[in-house]
Amino acid sequence: SVNLNHKVWKQKKVLLDVKAETLKCFFGVFINTNGFVAVVEPPGEREYLGKMPAGFRMIAALLGDLDNSDGRGKVFFRQESSPDVLRRAHEHIKKAFPRDDSVEPPSVLIITWANMAAQGTSGRGDGLDAKRNTFQLVLASTDLSSYAILLYPRGGLQFLSTSVDGESKLLEAGFNEGLVKGWFRTTQGTYFRITTDEETSIKELTEKTNSGQRGVWVYEIGTSWLFAGITPGMVSSLPEEESTTEPPVTMLPTQTEDYQYTVPELTEPRYSPVQPSYPDSVQPRYTNPDPVQPVPPYSQPQHPQIVVVDEDEDLNVNVFAYNLETCAHNRHKCSAFADCRDYSNGYCCHCRPGFYGNGKDCVAEGKPQRMNGKVNGRVFVGNSPSPIELSNNDLHSYVVANDGRAYVAISNIPNSVGPSLQPLSSLGGVIGWAFALEQPGYQNGFSLIGGVFSRQAEVIFQPGNERLSIKQEFKGIDEHDHLVVSTELDGRLPAIPLGSSVQINPYKEIYQYDRNLITSSSNRDYTITSPDGTVQTRSYQWRQTITFQSCPHNEATGVAPSTQQLSVDQIFVMFDADNHLIRYAMSNKIGILPEQNPCFTGRHGCDINAMCRPGEGLQFTCECAAGFTGDGRYCHDIDECRENPRVCGSNAVCTNLPGTFRCECLNGFVFPMSTLIRGHDDHDHPHRGSHDCDAPERALCSYTGGSAYVCSCLPGYEGDGRVCRDIDECQQDRCHRDAFCSNTQGSYTCQCRPGFNGDGFQCSPSSSEREKTQCERQRESAQASGSGSGFFSFFRPRPAVGQYVPQCDEHGAYEPTQCHASIGQCWCVDANGQEIPNTRTGSGINQVVTPPPVGPTPRPDVHPVTPGTHLLFAQSGKIEHVPLDGYKMKKEEAKPLLHIPDRVVIAVAYDCVEKMVYWTDITGPAISKASLSGGDIIPVVTKELQSPEGIAIDHVSRLLFWTDSMRDTIEVSKLDGSQRRVLFDTDLVNPRPIVTNPAYGRLFWADWNRDGPKIEMSNMDGTERTVLVKDDLGLPNGLTFDPDNQQLCWADAGTRKVECMDPHRQLRRQIVDGIQYPFSLVSFGKNLYYTDWRREAVVAVDRLSEKEMEEFLPQKRSRLYGITTTPSQCPQAYNYCSNNGGCSHLCLPRLGGFTCRCPDAADGRCEERNL
Repeated sequence: SVNLNHKVWKQKKVLLDVKAETLKCFFGVFINTNGFVAVVEPPGEREYLGKMPAGFRMIAALLGDLDNSDGRGKVFFRQESSPDVLRRAHEHIKKAFPRDDSVEPPSVLIITWANMAAQGTSGRGDGLDAKRNTFQLVLASTDLSSYAILLYPRGGLQFLSTSVDGESKLLEAGFNEGLVKGWFRTTQGTYFRITTDEETSIKELTEKTNSGQRGVWVYEIGTSWLFAGITPGMVSSLPEEESTTEPPVTMLPTQTEDYQYTVPELTEPRYSPVQPSYPDSVQPRYTNPDPVQPVPPYSQPQHPQIVVVDEDEDLNVNVFAYNLETCAHNRHKCSAFADCRDYSNGYCCHCRPGFYGNGKDCVAEGKPQRMNGKVNGRVFVGNSPSPIELSNNDLHSYVVANDGRAYVAISNIPNSVGPSLQPLSSLGGVIGWAFALEQPGYQNGFSLIGGVFSRQAEVIFQPGNERLSIKQEFKGIDEHDHLVVSTELDGRLPAIPLGSSVQINPYKEIYQYDRNLITSSSNRDYTITSPDGTVQTRSYQWRQTITFQSCPHNEATGVAPSTQQLSVDQIFVMFDADNHLIRYAMSNKIGILPEQNPCFTGRHGCDINAMCRPGEGLQFTCECAAGFTGDGRYCHDIDECRENPRVCGSNAVCTNLPGTFRCECLNGFVFPMSTLIRGHDDHDHPHRGSHDCDAPERALCSYTGGSAYVCSCLPGYEGDGRVCRDIDECQQDRCHRDAFCSNTQGSYTCQCRPGFNGDGFQCSPSSSEREKTQCERQRESAQASGSGSGFFSFFRPRPAVGQYVPQCDEHGAYEPTQCHASIGQCWCVDANGQEIPNTRTGSGINQVVTPPPVGPTPRPDVHPVTPGTHLLFAQSGKIEHVPLDGYKMKKEEAKPLLHIPDRVVIAVAYDCVEKMVYWTDITGPAISKASLSGGDIIPVVTKELQSPEGIAIDHVSRLLFWTDSMRDTIEVSKLDGSQRRVLFDTDLVNPRPIVTNPAYGRLFWADWNRDGPKIEMSNMDGTERTVLVKDDLGLPNGLTFDPDNQQLCWADAGTRKVECMDPHRQLRRQIVDGIQYPFSLVSFGKNLYYTDWRREAVVAVDRLSEKEMEEFLPQKRSRLYGITTTPSQCPQAYNYCSNNGGCSHLCLPRLGGFTCRCPDAADGRCEERNL
């Protein structure tokens, strides 16, 4: 060990011996008593203390103005290669990165700052001189990567700050890049901070971890073909046993340990065989799993070039089969009147015969329905400057389901606003749509989506342009069988005098249906008759959006037509000033109305608690709803409590309700947790055996509200509940294609075939890949490389544009002829890749002068794109297109669309309205566009960009979105680049792909942060940001959204998989695995197309069969970047910003509405508002 004496020097230069295959390298480092290690000789401490980031490269273990002049403080360092030391270093690395196949380092450098005092406190005698800090830095290097291990004492640090120029400055830990020299100027590099400006972050160095051991912090700091950049350890959680036991060994000495190291010659560090590299002490206990969050959380590159981050080829990452999404675990989520059915990707609930709904909510056919809720909000009337406050006003509604007649009443309405609410019959009329009388082939709202949904409506009154917003949340069926709703009003109504009557004309409204979205709009006329007899006609425009969650797993389930017509007539509205009630009534029918059968016109005479069953011509019958009895013309309630007094059991009270009943336990009793529906297990038919359901191992006997019990088959069986047969799941392809399936009674098992690993639901080939050749290693290193090597290559660069990458043949040997396109030269090499003298051809090395971009038709053989759908993909300095014939790529017709020499095009997007191609260029950097039919390149955004890597378009709102992985931002602008606004600039590390869902006003993006990759979602106005996916991700490079199937899909170069998810239900499934290195992804119909860096190809995958279909290899082989499609017609979509929503500047859609926002560089005339 070497002791650095403060009286002699502040830092010591040390030569480190690092073995790299057969080459022996020496790197010089400077160890400083102020708690850091540098790669260059540091300037005076006035240049960096309290002034970080500094202008030189360093690792700060615990930076501050530290003092060892009294002889108690010492700094020790040594390079160590003893097996015990290397094993301990390797154990820390493995704990921090459990998924990486790291190897034991051949040697480590250990630096210990022992008993260091704060400068100026030694010998003061006031107690401050007794406070000492001891900490340690270990640098470990393998052939593949380098690591920094920081260790802090179990007992805590004794001081957290030092005095710098008379001011108290917190100690700091982190990695500082220093000044970075560019082509034209020198800029300050990244400062990757482990601590923050909060004192608690210094304390937490000893209390928390990122390596599974308190006070131990591990960072991957090297660059190679496998690793790049600073990556914090991944294990912040700690074993529970550490709360009671303390293992006896750690690398770090305690604060009070007396060091007796020998001091050899200072000019040549030696290895001390008798002393361990890590002095022993008591190891700290484990603690809570929250890590210290670095600020910023990831280092940033100094040049805007794409990084190659290859995952370990031997890494076998198995994604969980989502088998918790089965009826066995979720039957209780279905209605008591529904059956649960398992499908290949999950379960769905289906209402039983005699009931209708979405399976989660089911109601009896023909039974009247009720809705209860509260109304809140602020409403301005006329020109009044003061709003009328509505606070928990009761709303009640009643629907005669067999004729579609709906009644709505809202209570406690002030006279100042009541008359003006009369035109808003649809305020409660949504229940009319929900339970509208269905015409043949059509379904009302409740049949389709049940009782849980959100509704947002906007009303614009003419001629005064008053606006009112209506937000309603429908919360399903409560224990009283009532639909529950909350309503919020906000806006202004035109004034209607008290005593006036309002007549609303019949109207028709078209409802447009998507998987989880329903929209409608209409114009409505109404007539106001004032108390003095004056009559005037007015109108308003009505627009609404209904969002809900459907069950995506049963593709065979019948769905409504894409459009349905709601017809509303016999409309009655009245404000009762004496009782302060607003009343509405209307008749509702869904579908086209050619049928004259009384069941479809509502003129049948059946009891209101009966269902009308149509017959031939005008014939029909009436049938009492479940829970009622009679001839259908007259139905009366069945009193289940009287007919079966013990239906609820001896310790419960039965209460009869219209069409059903309710059981309530006596004091001191509770229902069993397994009871999923009303009724009591202890004395019911299932336990008494007085039922005809199948055996309990195959069927379930349960109470319902409308009859004594129902029988249903258990998961794994099918039938009517009275006879249940085993389902042979092996006939349904439940297991992975590379697995054996074994059927059992009520279940099945999956087991991967020999040569494959996994759980049977997901199988991947066992690793048998040969060791990479020298050429392959050099090629991959060049693809992922940047400047620097060894311990201090800890800032992730991007490969230089035009960097030479060796060419290898199919066996991994060097191609005899090597070429470097950027300098226009080729040469011959021997078997070791060494250039053979006098074989270089081509022009000399000239300074590269970037020519001006060339337009989309630069040569006679480059023509505008023919009509039809094409794939567009970026390849270095050009964009190519491949026509599609159905889903098949017409490879022979592939041609360049656009040449942009000396540019690296990353992402491409297509505007289907103006037929323009947009792309990002990281060498400009810039965002540009050009017409698909030819013409000049048009700059869109050229300023305040660093590395724009993802781009997306909302063709409805005419908006442009992009990610910048160096600015760590997500931004939006108009399609011409104007009115630019930053949506997000926090919690982003490496944002890359971004896509839009215009119909929902949603935005999706992926961040391939190695420390925590994630896929996020928000509204386009920046609200409701949420993480969709964070588990089982590696490098999510590609992202696409399929609006037809509402599927978000991504390609991951880390897990080597393509996966999809319904973002509404957040159900995830794997499409393909074992792919190479995907970069970008696009969806078209049933296919997914992705670009692959390793295959240098466009690959087509059938999403339904989950198989690769074909690949396209461009004539010129090099990396492919972004990919998109050019559909011949725009996908049908609507959002509130299709005409800019009346906003002065940016109109940004969101789910159910829109927001008017100002650009970041707004003038004083901009107005922001939410609608």
